[in-house]
Amino acid sequence: MENASKALLMAAGVLIGILILSLAVYLFATFGSSSAQMHKQIEADRLNEFNTQFTSYEGKEDITIYDVITVTNLAKENNKYYQLNEQTNNNFYINVSISSSEQNIEKKDNNEIEQLIKSDTEINNMIDDVDENGNRYKKLSTYKCKVEINSKTGRVYKVTFTKNRNI
Repeated sequence: MENASKALLMAAGVLIGILILSLAVYLFATFGSSSAQMHKQIEADRLNEFNTQFTSYEGKEDITIYDVITVTNLAKENNKYYQLNEQTNNNFYINVSISSSEQNIEKKDNNEIEQLIKSDTEINNMIDDVDENGNRYKKLSTYKCKVEINSKTGRVYKVTFTKNRNI
């Protein structure tokens, strides 16, 4: 009788040990998948935050040359930070242009960008406009923005600005 009770205690101990191990494996698997989901969500949020810097301009009709330069600087800093160039990293490289007139603005140095601003803000390049009281005035040219996202990476890779027609 004494041996039987010891055998039952041993069997109970083995069953409890198996139960504890099973619980540990279950928790490990559950926490592992939760961690992977959290990691994917964090990556998606980072990608969305990155793209929003550029897509926030899309659809606006009142973008000025200063906004164009802001986007250009964002692209330039991204390309510089990740040491990207157009030939080797075309899935991550960000290209900025103004229609067909100004290509690869992100490659221009500060003097060339200043010239771009200067030419766009000269009074004879400004648009004639009329306010609600009928007064005529000059205003900066405005642009529309089109953003293209790479289907492989989900990242913005091209931003094209188109000058609005003088009305």
